[in-house]
Formats: sequence, C-alpha cells, structure tokens
Amino acid sequence: MKLLDKQHEFIRCIGILISYAYSKNYKLTEGDAYRDPRVHGELGEKKSYSSANSCHKLRLAMDFNLFVDGEWIANGDHPAWKDLGEYWEDRHPEARWGGKFQEVDSNHFSFLHGLSR
Repeated sequence: MKLLDKQHEFIRCIGILISYAYSKNYKLTEGDAYRDPRVHGELGEKKSYSSANSCHKLRLAMDFNLFVDGEWIANGDHPAWKDLGEYWEDRHPEARWGGKFQEVDSNHFSFLHGLSR
C-alpha cells in the first residue's frame, strides 16, 4: 500500500477510535500527531525526543490524552487504555498500540510502515 493510501486509512480508523472512545464515555484531547522533520529529524534520524523511526514523522501516528469521569489518565496501566488499545488493534492489521511496546506508551496509536513504529 502506498504511503498516502495508508495515511488515508489511518485517519479513517482514528475517527472510528475516537467515536468508540466517546461511546464508552471516555474523553480525549490530542497529544502529538505529525512530527516535523525540521525539528525531529528525517525518518531514520534521532533528533529531539522523537525516535528515529517514529510513525509520527510519516503522519501514521497519533497520541491522545485520556480522561475518564473527568480525571486525566496518565500514560500507563489503566483498563481504559487497554480497552482503547485492544479496540484499535482489532481495526486493521497494520494498527499498533503503544501499550504493548517495550517502553510502554499507552497513549500512542499508529500504523506500521516499513521500519517505523
């Protein structure tokens, strides 16, 4: 699949994830989405806090801030993060949730593309 086609599919699936979150009475705000290579380096280059192969650099990742019953749920081990993560990964074979990464990043939702994560 071409990158542009994957970006279109990613954003469609993000919309579905957002709708699902609100159906569960979770509230979301946007965290990181696109990471500009002028600030974070080109794909494969580590510059700033972004990983060298971040899907954010390809417009294939979105981080969210999660609120349950008005309380901000920090990035980590919480049933609402797990619920969203499992739902996300069931949406598409390329979908990855950061809660399963070695360095847990529960607020991260992305699509694989090449070496990126």
